[in-house]
This record gives sequence, C-alpha cells and structure tokens, in this order.
Amino acid sequence: MTEQHDGIDYALAAYREEGVWQVQEMVTDHLVDVDALAQALRRFPGDGGAVGMVSIDEDFFLIVRVAGASTRVLLSDITAADEWEMAGSAVDFLHLPMPEDDDEPAPAGDLDLLGDLGLQAMDLAILLDDLDLFPDDALSDIARALGFGEQFDDAVGLTSA
Repeated sequence: MTEQHDGIDYALAAYREEGVWQVQEMVTDHLVDVDALAQALRRFPGDGGAVGMVSIDEDFFLIVRVAGASTRVLLSDITAADEWEMAGSAVDFLHLPMPEDDDEPAPAGDLDLLGDLGLQAMDLAILLDDLDLFPDDALSDIARALGFGEQFDDAVGLTSA
C-alpha cells in the first residue's frame, strides 16, 4: 500500500481570527487519517475551531471541522474508502460500513458541519450531487460560500474568475 500523503493534492486549514478568515497550507506528511488531520487542525487558533479541506487524487475530498473536543467529518465520495486510507479512516470515524463494489458515489458524513458558517446542508448536498465537479472546484465553491474563496483559490493555484 502506498503512503497516504502521496495521494493528497493539498490540505488547507481555514479558521477565523477576530472574525477574519485565515487560510494556511498544512504539511501533508503526517496526515494519514482523520484523527491525524483533526489533531493538526487543533493547533490553529480559530474562533470556533478550524476547517480542514483535503483534496485527494483530484478525485474526492474530505472536510474535517474541529472545535474543542468535537470533530465533524464530511467525505465527498464514500466509494473512495476502498482505495484510499484517508477515505477509509473517514468511513471508520463515521461508524459506517465500508462501501460495496457496486455502490454509487455518494457523500458520507455531516452535511451540516458548515451550517453555522454560512453553508447550509441543502446547499452543500446540491454541490456534492454534481459528480462532474472536480474537488478543486467544489472546495472553491465551498470556500466562496464561507467567505474565503479568493484566499482558497490563491492557496491552491486557481485563478479567480
């Protein structure tokens, strides 16, 4: 099995300090599972925790939000759990069964994890239903909805339209 960080396109932490969004790249060497990601996110000084956005293999993404002892997780495609350790750890964390070979791509986890930040579960679900959307585009749309779209796009090398 290859090491997990080989598949990570990028991992960003976003947090608000005195009401202003900060976006920082995270070192991916130690991000092998949800617990490691949550532990890394807890180091950021945000008012109300931090949001981690991880794109993997330009195929799926993971959002992890930590606040105090609480960790909330959203995996964009549960079928990725068969091939990727990070996705598998998200499925384990969520106490869900591993996907079957014939399962359709579908999100798993807490669709409302960003609700209090301005992205409601219904809007996030609509975004996740677009299977043609690359993780970069989906995460950029999410970042934009939360109020740090330009910072996100700059961090991952997307050009703002």
